[in-house]
Amino acid sequence: MSRAKSPPKSAKRLVSVKLDEKSIGRSNPDVEHEREVAIYDLLEQNSFAPVSHDGGPYTLHLSISGNRLLFDIRQEDGTPVVRHFFSLSPLRRIVKDYYLICDSYYQAIRTATPDKIEALDMGRRSVHNDGSTILMERLKGKVAIDLDTARRLFTLVCVLHWKG
Repeated sequence: MSRAKSPPKSAKRLVSVKLDEKSIGRSNPDVEHEREVAIYDLLEQNSFAPVSHDGGPYTLHLSISGNRLLFDIRQEDGTPVVRHFFSLSPLRRIVKDYYLICDSYYQAIRTATPDKIEALDMGRRSVHNDGSTILMERLKGKVAIDLDTARRLFTLVCVLHWKG
């Protein structure tokens, strides 16, 4: 009996993501859960390719420095590839909106009707998609990513942005 081989994974992907612990504020269990799931899902499946670089796979270190988000991209062996700094200003409102709706959603899970929970979840997903689209626009011309990768990265940007 022969086994089907799984297709080789692309080198244009992330194999490690680290968040700067100094950038992360105090968080609650819901935020920690979102962080863990986003990292796990991101590493399971992603499309990540720094523009004009023919290497990979990559590691990513995310941090906040002042009012800027830092994407420190390296090859798997630690060799630096590129560092991109982005202003957080275009993301501030959407991150704030996302956290407000997430707080409402997590509270609703404990006490609200299924209809209310579903409505909040739809709103949460919509805001999350908007934030992911903004992140993709900010990365355009610097790092090629797909929407699923952008969604997971947006979650991690929110975790970094959260100050408890």
